[in-house]
Amino acid sequence: MQIVESISDMQALARTWRAEGRRVALVPTMGSLHAGQAALIRAACSAADVVVVATFLNSLQFSPNEIVEHYPSDPAGDRQLCEEAGATVMFAPRAAEIYPSDYSTYVSEERIAAPLCGVSRPAHFRGVATLTTKLLNIVQPQVIYFGQKTVQRAAVVRKLIRDLGYSIEVAVVPTEREPDGLAYGLVNREFTTSLRAQALAVYRALTKAREMVAAGVRSPDRLIAEATHILGEERRLRVIYIAIVDPETMEAVREVLPGKSLLAISVWVDEHRLLDNILL
Repeated sequence: MQIVESISDMQALARTWRAEGRRVALVPTMGSLHAGQAALIRAACSAADVVVVATFLNSLQFSPNEIVEHYPSDPAGDRQLCEEAGATVMFAPRAAEIYPSDYSTYVSEERIAAPLCGVSRPAHFRGVATLTTKLLNIVQPQVIYFGQKTVQRAAVVRKLIRDLGYSIEVAVVPTEREPDGLAYGLVNREFTTSLRAQALAVYRALTKAREMVAAGVRSPDRLIAEATHILGEERRLRVIYIAIVDPETMEAVREVLPGKSLLAISVWVDEHRLLDNILL
């Protein structure tokens, strides 16, 4: 595996791959990788000739009350995970190269980014869209990979690609979960045993709603009420949102369509934000 730190070197590789007709996949991350992202890399490797894993801590995705410097960094661990998962290149550019001191150009998707996480983090998806656009231009992939856990991010990028005229596929990989059902994520490392027990209520709420749909329930209100009840039993959880939406548009649905409706949940577990979702 090759480590690339400069935009010009990454662009040179991309030009070579394109000239050779190789299929290139991009896996965008913010580094400090975990097993969920390893699953994305493996999925990309199975479908592409070249897999580029971007490990860039995107400051634009953070809200004013979030401290970028508190985000963990583990370049050595990232390199090992990327190598073991089969990545071709780990693209780790410096912040000053992606966002130089005179940087002033931003990309904003304003419909799909508005609900759910966009309510409590209004600038978040502008940061996602801006960096993603830069990465697409630098790496020139044919396909970009996201996990189902970040399905709103994938939907925003899919709309960005369509609106801006890129010919790039968005691939969404099923959420990778730990044995107890908790979706893999960086926040999991911060949970004490008691906090983890509280956090697992999210997975219980998701699976209970899917069981209810399998039993014939189609009312979003009834499903949301049940999920709210399950989460409300945990004293250290604070709900940010519970919604049943179309997974493409993120718009609330009036009736659940099995396999085509998404239950999305975000909560605070003490000071840790946790999000998860499931197709009903």
